[in-house]
Amino acid sequence: MYFCSMNYLTVNQLSKYYGDKLLFENITFFIDKGQKVALIAKNGTGKSSLIKILQGLEPPESGDYKFHKDIKVGFLVQEPNFDDAKSVYQTIMHADNPILMASLNYEKALEGNGDLQTAMNKMDELEAWDYEQQMKLILSKFLIHDLDQKVGTMSGGQKKRLALAILLLEQPDIFILDEPTNHLDMDMIEWLEEYLTKQNITLLMITHDRYFLENICNEILELDNGILYKHKGNYSKYLENKELREENQRVNIEKAQNTYRKELEWMRRQPKARTTKAQSRIDNFENVKAAATAKVEDKRVEMEVRMQRLGGKIVELHNIQKQYGNKILLDKFSHKFQRGERVGIVGRNGCGKSTLLNILLGEEPYDAGNIVLGETVVFGYYNQKGLQLKSDKKVIDVVKDIAEYLPIGKGTLSASQVLERFLFTPSQQHNLVSTLSGGERRCLYLLTILMKNPNFLILDEPTNDLDILTLQVLEDFLMDFKGCLVIVSHDRYFLDKLTDHLFVFEGNGKVRDFLGNYNEYRLQLKEETKQALREEKLANERNQSNTKTAIEKRKLTFKEQTEFKQLEKEIAQLSQSKISLTAKLNSESNHIELQKLAEQLEEIILSLDEKELRWLELSEYM
Repeated sequence: MYFCSMNYLTVNQLSKYYGDKLLFENITFFIDKGQKVALIAKNGTGKSSLIKILQGLEPPESGDYKFHKDIKVGFLVQEPNFDDAKSVYQTIMHADNPILMASLNYEKALEGNGDLQTAMNKMDELEAWDYEQQMKLILSKFLIHDLDQKVGTMSGGQKKRLALAILLLEQPDIFILDEPTNHLDMDMIEWLEEYLTKQNITLLMITHDRYFLENICNEILELDNGILYKHKGNYSKYLENKELREENQRVNIEKAQNTYRKELEWMRRQPKARTTKAQSRIDNFENVKAAATAKVEDKRVEMEVRMQRLGGKIVELHNIQKQYGNKILLDKFSHKFQRGERVGIVGRNGCGKSTLLNILLGEEPYDAGNIVLGETVVFGYYNQKGLQLKSDKKVIDVVKDIAEYLPIGKGTLSASQVLERFLFTPSQQHNLVSTLSGGERRCLYLLTILMKNPNFLILDEPTNDLDILTLQVLEDFLMDFKGCLVIVSHDRYFLDKLTDHLFVFEGNGKVRDFLGNYNEYRLQLKEETKQALREEKLANERNQSNTKTAIEKRKLTFKEQTEFKQLEKEIAQLSQSKISLTAKLNSESNHIELQKLAEQLEEIILSLDEKELRWLELSEYM
């Protein structure tokens, strides 16, 4: 059971509209010290708006919130606001950072400008001695190496990682994180996950990373149709609670439907003149009707797309070579794709994952090798940089511009039906693209790819900004997809669910084909690391044993034995001389004599050190 001694955040009866649309109404929750809370909701239902309210950037329609007066709050937002003219170092070392100020005051005190003891006490109080070292460690984890780089020259992903690094360095009492894993590679995500599991960290986060939710959170808040549901526990517990709640709703609806049928029959039998008692029953009829016609959304998508059949030859890559300058991205990479193959591509940022996709699609040249493309292949490519949607068009028209219908099984789905399966309600379908949230825009772009009915689907970071409900829908669709599927993603859960094997970019153009999912790969990698350490330890032990054996076999020559005895005498004499000279130095007051004695003592000490080292060397063979 979880106990807490201090409340960090109170949200009380908070409501928010976006235009005429109600995002949430009268939501109340609390976050105490040590709690790790996640907020789950469909895109466009107010997650980011709640963050902006807590930042003080937007007012709520009603209700209020309060942070504990003595705590420091740290926010990670989707688009950090930096001064592009400043360097990375200047951006980190801003003046309102108390640890930085303590470090600067200490340096000034060392130069004689300020009280040194006071400065040292402040450094002790803030534990600031290793701040700069810690800063470089965290920056290196997020691959930010050039501290002199101007922030304006950084990519959006680099800026997001810089913002996260700054937040971790500032160590606020409560972290409020909006999609912290976006723009991080697998190693960064796993390091951050380990960091956030520390007991002294309190956080509220929005994330679609389900392993993050599973391994970090001890409470999940679910915002559904403006109502806030609270789930104690991690993601697995949330799924159990949600299923139980929806099952209870189904039972209640069935009961209400039985009551509704009886009440409807009674209503039809009633004469026009009614008693007061009958009128009361009539008034309640609308409530019964509402309960009976309520719906529990079924998020499962069952639509087997009737795509063009793939031929015997799909895509073959033979000894593909690609490099930029001295950096090798692909070194004689070969692979023959089979029908229904599902491949995940993983590796550090910048190692060549997207380059391989572009080569596969014929959008980027390669230096050497050969690609053979089957005649029946129809590519569908979701490019994370390619969100080119016209803001002044309606959602339904964007999809209809691609295709009016999607062939499935023995029939078809209309553009509207496909949109509804991916959680765009009929009313949302007639909204302009400009009104969509970032996640909704990404989902719509993904649908424009699927409506082209490809049989070879390539997805480059498809999960960024998608909410968990949409991810579940997408996963259900892709589970039924019969064509070839290639996914580049940092979402470990997504990869584990949908892929059969991995292309692991290991650097220097080497790509490892691993049979299994990402979790299995990480387990094997850990075992390989342990095995390498065991082998290194055994090698060191063998080397030490060989050295010891060599020493044991080695015997002193007659000349070395004589030298060893002579060294013992000389060391004793030099030690006595050192004691004598030291005593004279302590009693001598004449400056010239002091200098002579000091020089003599230095010579004796050097000679003594040399002879002691030689004595130790020879003594090993005695």
